[in-house]
Amino acid sequence: MSVARDLMTPSAECISVNDSVSDAARKLTELGVGALPICGTDDKLKGVLTDRDVTVKVLGKGRDPQQTRVGDLAQGEAVTIGADDSANEIFATMARHRVRRLPVIDGHRLVGMVALADVARALPDPQVGDLLEALSTD
Repeated sequence: MSVARDLMTPSAECISVNDSVSDAARKLTELGVGALPICGTDDKLKGVLTDRDVTVKVLGKGRDPQQTRVGDLAQGEAVTIGADDSANEIFATMARHRVRRLPVIDGHRLVGMVALADVARALPDPQVGDLLEALSTD
């Protein structure tokens, strides 16, 4: 069975906790991605910023994206997956935490990102349906 390092998009670029949400939105657009890992000044992973965070937590609440720092949106400890974890473990982690993207860690180093679509291609059809259901219900 496939493991995270086989499924992930390698070389995920971080956005700094000190960058503005406006800078993050530009980077999301330039890279053509829906999420960026948030890294602290110590280069440790602090969370993940999604395009939905920009829309709902900043624009939707009338916050200024130029003044709002990415670090203001990081919530607690980041949910991650190990580079050698199986597609089944990725599935379980996504379903448990109701997330569609996970940073992939090798030791303490960020090595990539794995998305729902990556996992869907690796899992048998019934499991894909279960994952989509788990992520789509309120």
